[in-house]
Amino acid sequence: MTLTHDLAGDGPSTVLLLHSGVCDRRMWDGQFHALAEAGHRVVRCDLRGFGDTPVDAPHTHADDVRDLLDHLGAAPAVVVGSSFGGEVALELAARHPGHVSALALLGSAMPGFVPSDALRAWGGREDELLEAGDLDGAVELNVDTWLGPEAGPEARALVREMQRRAFELQLAAPEEFSPVSPEVTADDLAGIEVPALVAVGAHDLPDFRAIADDLTRLLPGARRVDLDWAGHLPALERPEETTRLLTAFLAEPSIR
Repeated sequence: MTLTHDLAGDGPSTVLLLHSGVCDRRMWDGQFHALAEAGHRVVRCDLRGFGDTPVDAPHTHADDVRDLLDHLGAAPAVVVGSSFGGEVALELAARHPGHVSALALLGSAMPGFVPSDALRAWGGREDELLEAGDLDGAVELNVDTWLGPEAGPEARALVREMQRRAFELQLAAPEEFSPVSPEVTADDLAGIEVPALVAVGAHDLPDFRAIADDLTRLLPGARRVDLDWAGHLPALERPEETTRLLTAFLAEPSIR
């Protein structure tokens, strides 16, 4: 199955946008066309269980993304990943290095990271709400947790809509269709030699600031940027500023 996706622009290189785990490809509305207008061929997709891509079989997200790039003849690509999308981008770069020419990681998750007690407690609360059938409560828990102080009502409404859609798709899927997470070790991450932008918000959860520390240390080509205004989803909180950050990264001489 080919992931649902959108294409814009006709530049010589491809930029692939991977959404967070509470969103779908619509989270990139503020960057998608702007990056195309800046001279890039831009792809955004819905991973399985998000947006318009159903969960129809056991799967590995990084392999799905590899297959999409092959389908489009778009490898290697600069891969931009937000949160869970950043983890998928890292898995792709570690397991299929010929498909990634650079990484831009925004509030990224990381393979193998052990969550804090506080984050595990948050996940337990989400599970309790879902098991009780309180979908509204679980959606609001995510909206309140993942959006920083700069997020306006439109961003909150969009995350609310995207998260609800993800819950509906994933809760309806048979358990045997759950995604398979490949093992990616710290040594594997240290072998990712492409240029990497590691951006993290000052208002993000401590786990993700710790992940930014780890990625900056592990990735040989990493450059860290701290966003003093951002929470977990800068692309939605300040879309234009996030576009400028990505455009500047894509213009660096080391990016191809």
